[in-house]
Amino acid sequence: MSKHYAIGIDLGGTNLRAALVSREGNIIKKIKEPSPGDVLESLYRVVESVYTDEVAGIGIGVAGLVDRKGGAVISSPNLPAVEGVSFVEAMHARFSVPIFIENDANVAALGEKWMGAGKEFDNFILLTLGTGIGGGIVYEGNLVNVSAEVGHTSINADGEKCPCGNTGCLESYASARAMISRAVSALEKGAESMLKECCKGNFYKLTPEDIYKSALEGDSLAREILREAGRYLGVGIANIINIMSPEAVILAGGLLGAWNIYVQEAMREASRRAFKELFDVVKIIPSSLGDEAGVVGAAGLVFKNSTS
Repeated sequence: MSKHYAIGIDLGGTNLRAALVSREGNIIKKIKEPSPGDVLESLYRVVESVYTDEVAGIGIGVAGLVDRKGGAVISSPNLPAVEGVSFVEAMHARFSVPIFIENDANVAALGEKWMGAGKEFDNFILLTLGTGIGGGIVYEGNLVNVSAEVGHTSINADGEKCPCGNTGCLESYASARAMISRAVSALEKGAESMLKECCKGNFYKLTPEDIYKSALEGDSLAREILREAGRYLGVGIANIINIMSPEAVILAGGLLGAWNIYVQEAMREASRRAFKELFDVVKIIPSSLGDEAGVVGAAGLVFKNSTS
């Protein structure tokens, strides 16, 4: 008889999440902690905290370019500690169950298709909006095994240098990292803003939540940062719509909390730039699984690929 559970891991630029997930897609137990420096020891610990003998395997979603056959991460600009780590080999040696690895945005797309907002669509793009910007593509009901590094598509040929080595990347203008960089730069230059008072005056510790909260309180710098990032996100979404003509663009990640400024600005910009005929039929909607999309999708990798 097939084992009833899988462990899904979502290792992103900010947080590490793990969950015990049933074959029906229900989360039985979960854990979250900051993304680690010592990656493997942290993975061992979180897996052991949710492990059971009824686990069929472990799925790992990790930020960056993934070598699926080799079981490692080739490149991860926002989480360099994972580069070159032999995840599949090390985790299999420790737990003796099948291990599967995939890009974190891809597993989030798989999670949304299986249990979330993607259920009703055969063709959609998922964007993860957080420290960086990731992408996952579902076509004709299946996850497309391509890099889908939407955040590292160029939107400014002579733009800012990105940690990936490219210039003018979308995530250098529209991600949480970009927002914080813009805020810190403005405050260093003496901009007047209530953001100066955040983090006990140490604005180098600003978070996207600080920016959004200040925007809601009417702070002009915070509002402009969110609107500008939203405009750039809209450029990226318009490009996706014009290239892929998806049924939906599903948005996930920590920045969704700023939907009514950041995302709405993105939707306005996308409507101006995409073909009207394509934009009018696409749905731009939030993830329904939220932060759980990655762990659910990573567990889904196990059930999709393993018969143990």
